[in-house]
Amino acid sequence: MKTKILSFVAIFVMSFALNAQVDRTKQPTPGPAPQVKLGKAEKFTLKNGLRVIMVENHKLPRASATLTIDNEPTVEGDKSGVSGIMGSLLGRGTPSISKDDFNERVDFLGASISFGSTSAFASSLKRYFPEILGLMADGVKNSQFTKEEFDKEVEVTLDNIKSGEKSVTAAARRVEDLLTYGKDHPFGEYTSKESVGNITLEDVKQNFQAFYRPNNAFLIIQGDINPKKMKKLVKKLFGDWNAGTIPTSNNPKPQNVETTEIDFIDMPNAVQSEISIINNIDLKLGDQDYFAALLANKILGGGSTARLYMNLREDKGYTYGSYSRLRQSRRAATFRATASVRNMVTDSSVVEMMKEINKVRYKKVTQEELKNAKAEYVGSFVINSQRPATIARFALNKEIYNLPDDFYETYLERINSVTIDEVQNAAIKYFNADKARIVVTGKAIDVLKNLEKNPNYNIKYFDKYGNPTEKPELSIPIPAGMTASKVIDNYIKAIGGADKVAEVKTMVMVYNASIQGNKLELTRKVAAPNKESNTITFGGQVFQKQVFDGEKGYAINRGQKSELTGEPLEFAKAKMLPFEDMAYRTGKLDRIESINGNKMYIIKVGENTEIYYDMKTGLKTKSVRTTKGPQGELKIPTDFSDYKLVNGVLVPHKLDQNMGQFTLNFVAKEVKINDGVTDKDFE
Repeated sequence: MKTKILSFVAIFVMSFALNAQVDRTKQPTPGPAPQVKLGKAEKFTLKNGLRVIMVENHKLPRASATLTIDNEPTVEGDKSGVSGIMGSLLGRGTPSISKDDFNERVDFLGASISFGSTSAFASSLKRYFPEILGLMADGVKNSQFTKEEFDKEVEVTLDNIKSGEKSVTAAARRVEDLLTYGKDHPFGEYTSKESVGNITLEDVKQNFQAFYRPNNAFLIIQGDINPKKMKKLVKKLFGDWNAGTIPTSNNPKPQNVETTEIDFIDMPNAVQSEISIINNIDLKLGDQDYFAALLANKILGGGSTARLYMNLREDKGYTYGSYSRLRQSRRAATFRATASVRNMVTDSSVVEMMKEINKVRYKKVTQEELKNAKAEYVGSFVINSQRPATIARFALNKEIYNLPDDFYETYLERINSVTIDEVQNAAIKYFNADKARIVVTGKAIDVLKNLEKNPNYNIKYFDKYGNPTEKPELSIPIPAGMTASKVIDNYIKAIGGADKVAEVKTMVMVYNASIQGNKLELTRKVAAPNKESNTITFGGQVFQKQVFDGEKGYAINRGQKSELTGEPLEFAKAKMLPFEDMAYRTGKLDRIESINGNKMYIIKVGENTEIYYDMKTGLKTKSVRTTKGPQGELKIPTDFSDYKLVNGVLVPHKLDQNMGQFTLNFVAKEVKINDGVTDKDFE
């Protein structure tokens, strides 16, 4: 099965040889920093307080407008999510134009308009820009919040929350933020099913009236514009946007822990661990050591040539990538180093990440590392500074951070002037390895025992919503006399009983899924005693097919046919179909685990497969298959749910398969028993 859909961008670099003789014993003297010419911004302020910045750029016949409302973040409490719903409802119709007409007009003009709880954006060709800016202004000022659209957005929000309930990554980010900023800080809040249930349409309207105001907003217009004409247009479109008294906030300052600790979140369904090493800092754009901090982070974890990546991926093979990030902010800045690693190397990964963080603090970086880091920043800055959106962002940053007029014109000079000592000082100041949270989200039964062996850190335990808990139960005794065969007996009884199961000779199951907007369909046909055919179509084309007739078989992958041999052939022969669980009677009842409050029997089949059965219902809930990947062992879990009766037998109608980078959610559109299967299906 296709496990990744990635876009690759190839960068070709041409090298030239110099004929002139050079002294290779001396390092070349760096040349002057490239001169970056940025468009000059023109500024004015409307009577309602809206600050407007215009930047001319005539390279392309396009223009764009970015609205940013610079409010202090506010705690939403038991109505967390109200601002997000408000932002989603903006632009869905005004008194002068319906939602459908609005969208059709934007599409017809080949333009783009979007809205958020503190923002709006519009972009189009120059000739259409006045109309597009007018539509954006209408949405900003006059959006109608209807009950119909509100109910739709609430449903979408709840669906998104539900779909992320089992996500290890979502749980990790949620708890990391709560612990880092605190539950009483806006950045530590999260939207829950309960908080969405508390939100009313009137709450959304009040949020809009209170916070979506021009007197704390910036409008950046850039592109192929005439500033004089644009100024008149802006006054006409936004001049009647009413100012208001914006509520103030007094948010607590996030605090670091006194001593570095491990904060562990148990996610029993985790096939890998999410590690984040986090500490709060005081860093904002324009600070004296800002550039030294950027370079220190670039060397530590700023890319695929940085120390974290080279250690954990290239040297150890623990992960697909490990990175660090400095988040500058006027309100709550942070340093964060992250990695997603295999369960069995979670403890080792923590050790290596902390080693690299401490190393960059207490041992000076090399001249070569600093030179390379500077070169990367210079190249990236020069490329990005040619983009109109970047120029607009620079103009906004100057206003928000009160930066000097030449801040970006001298940006590269400041980068190139940073010394090795300044890098080390910045690392010591901002990478607080002695007062950091090591947040580990993973499967306790697999990783906790080794984490506890590290004598340097105390471990605290939290659930997936950030509530303190007791240490997870790592082992549950198997009841006397219980065996794998008895677990399967319970399963057969749960799905309909031995008599009903014996009547099933063939099955057809057709499942649908989607990935990046493309439809994927899985058609599975099985027949007793062990014949099967699996066909996967992707985008309407057969992507993969595997057929086994009971004795021999073949696989077709992207048009290439190969015979089944070795382990795959023996695995197919050993199956007992239509219900392959029958073959698990000879497996080993390995253990009992508690998953989301439900206890599961785990049967180990061979060396690479584990099957989970709910102790209460008897139903199969999951299988985990272990394969070899580029970075070592890779676990592929499949969750089974939504059991429905078909001819008196319960069949799972939902299969969720985690493929590492994404999850395939299969939903059955058709299930047939003793119908629709012939011998030709296995030829």
